[in-house]
Amino acid sequence: MITEMLDKLLDMAKENNELRDKLLETSKSDNPVSDFCKIANSQGLPMSVMDIVNQGEEFYAEIKRSTNGGGENSPDLDYQNDEYSIFMMRLKDIK
Repeated sequence: MITEMLDKLLDMAKENNELRDKLLETSKSDNPVSDFCKIANSQGLPMSVMDIVNQGEEFYAEIKRSTNGGGENSPDLDYQNDEYSIFMMRLKDIK
C-alpha cells in the first residue's frame, strides 16, 4: 500500500511544482523522512516514517531471499532499500 501512495504522491508532484519543491526541500532537513511524511499526510496520503522504513526493508529481504537462498552470496544492495532515497531520485528526474 505504501508503494501505491508513493506513486500517487509522485504523480501529484508532477502536476504541482510547489509540492515538488517542498518534497525536494526535505532532503536538506535534519529529519528528512519525517518532514516528507508530514507533507504526504497533508496531501491526504497517510504514511509514517516506519511505513517508509518497513517498505524498504521488506523489499530488500525479498531480494535477499530470492538469490541463492539468501546466503552470504546474495547481493548487497546499498541504498536500494531506502524508499525515501528512491522516491527522491525519481522526483529529481521530473522536469
